[in-house]
Amino acid sequence: MKVIDILNSSKSTLFSFELLPPLKGHNISTIFSIIDKLMPFNPAYINITYHREEVIYLTDESGSQNPVRVRRRPGTVGMAAAIQLRYGIDVVPHLICGGFDAHETEDAFIDLDFLGIHNVLVVRGDADKITGRFDPKKGGHKHAIDLVKQVANLNQGIYLEKLIEQPKPTDFCIGVAGYPEKHPESPNFDSDIHYLKKKVEAGASYIVTQMFFDNRLYFDFVDRCRNAGIRVPIVPGLKPISVKDHLNLLPRVFDVHIPQTLVLDIEKCQSNSQVVQVGIEWAIQQCRELMAAGVPAIHFYTMGNADNIARIAEAVF
Repeated sequence: MKVIDILNSSKSTLFSFELLPPLKGHNISTIFSIIDKLMPFNPAYINITYHREEVIYLTDESGSQNPVRVRRRPGTVGMAAAIQLRYGIDVVPHLICGGFDAHETEDAFIDLDFLGIHNVLVVRGDADKITGRFDPKKGGHKHAIDLVKQVANLNQGIYLEKLIEQPKPTDFCIGVAGYPEKHPESPNFDSDIHYLKKKVEAGASYIVTQMFFDNRLYFDFVDRCRNAGIRVPIVPGLKPISVKDHLNLLPRVFDVHIPQTLVLDIEKCQSNSQVVQVGIEWAIQQCRELMAAGVPAIHFYTMGNADNIARIAEAVF
């Protein structure tokens, strides 16, 4: 079933969550154990992130450090197929611009289509950790909207190879990302909303937001979108804080604001188990306010941890 149909057909707030593929060298059993803990809360669908290659430095016998490009978390397509087969639940693999040319991307969509996976979330992907810039692979897409357009073309039977005889259209539901605190590379909110609207006009059916810790940011973001003429469902994304280091890590990596009340509560904690409890209680209050406002779903970023998500879901779903 398509995510947009799932969202539009529900009269109550739905539960969904996101998983990371396991690190290379590990198997999928750890992923299944996370899903098993969250299945009692009837997830509407499960997202699976996609990861490009990154540069790591290996020290040789002489002591010199040499850069090596590796993909530490491959397997998104295979993991999506395995989850859908095992649990009979709709999956939403992410597809990214970074690290792939348009032909490689098209092949990935064809694989998903063959596997009966008809939901995707398309994002540009992270900038290079060293340079801070996003540079696409030669022949690849520079912006998420280009990826949206490629999927929309496939849905019309338009492939990169123009000589295909009687091409069959795909049938993907396209989700895109939204940023309640604006994308860190956008010059201002108006520009950010402008380009988000372009992605919707190009074929995106719904939006899922970056994590936030102050619901006013989400409500303001929705108002901005509606005022700009964006009418698709906007799903809030939440990430409960679980370690003290998140106070520094999350703002630095995701460019998000953490309210001072939450910061003070976490700083009082004497252990990470106390931090987990504070994060759970904060997220429960967020959920209750969002659900009272009638949001279509609440999407959780698990970061490989199901226990705190399960406790939140148990309290509100």
